Amino acid sequence: MSAPLRRVLVRRPSTRGDFAAADWRTPDPALLASQHDEFAALLRSLGAEVEVAEPIDGLVDAVYARDPALVTGRGAILFQMTKPVRQPEPELLGAAFERAGVPVIGRLTGAAVADGGDFIWLDEQTLVIGRSYRTNEAAVAQLRALLAEEGVTVVSVDLPHAGGPEHVLHLMSFISPVADDLAVVYPPLAPVSLMQSLAARGITVVPVDDEEYLTMGCNVLAVRPRVVVLVDGNPRIRAALEAHGCETHVYDGSEVSVKGDGGPTCLTAPLWRD
Repeated sequence: MSAPLRRVLVRRPSTRGDFAAADWRTPDPALLASQHDEFAALLRSLGAEVEVAEPIDGLVDAVYARDPALVTGRGAILFQMTKPVRQPEPELLGAAFERAGVPVIGRLTGAAVADGGDFIWLDEQTLVIGRSYRTNEAAVAQLRALLAEEGVTVVSVDLPHAGGPEHVLHLMSFISPVADDLAVVYPPLAPVSLMQSLAARGITVVPVDDEEYLTMGCNVLAVRPRVVVLVDGNPRIRAALEAHGCETHVYDGSEVSVKGDGGPTCLTAPLWRD
């Protein structure tokens, strides 16, 4: 997740729709669109080829392109999603992937549900899945079988109850790998087994405090090892990352990120990392 990001898909936001039903704080439509454009421009300036999918009218959460699918070494696996207003998104994202030349190699079926925010790669062959109110054991089992064909080891960890089923809490809400040996973490929510795995791998934890956790300070996108993008307004975690040798870049995410609870990792579906 920190290897050089060569190609990435983002989706322009819908400026119309029932934001309240999607649990957003109502954004300014013009700022929402312009902030997303500026975010995509930042990724380009940092060396990524950015594929831009068109907005889906009325589906306001679709701007968070990470959640409906997982891209592996062979292609994309499309999910089924528990949030009612997001259920059309996986197939729509699958179509965008195929237009970008990324094949769809599998789909979750039956009772399996998942959100992409519950997935982190610890290395090329180790995927950690957070079992949460959005991602269940049936999804873990199906993905373990699908990814076995690529030699990937799937490890699952249980997420805390926290705010309950009505509150979105993803694995990536409290951890963002930013180099092979460095990760941003909000420790109060991190499972013990995950913290132990980080320590065993020699991964240094850069902790986020309570205040900046609430402003998406833990949601950090690595475009190369120690070259990262985060939402503006989190000066303490930015300074901490720089103290660990990171080059930091920020964008104004007041509308596109903070009001919908989706930071830079949520806005991106990586298609190719070295």
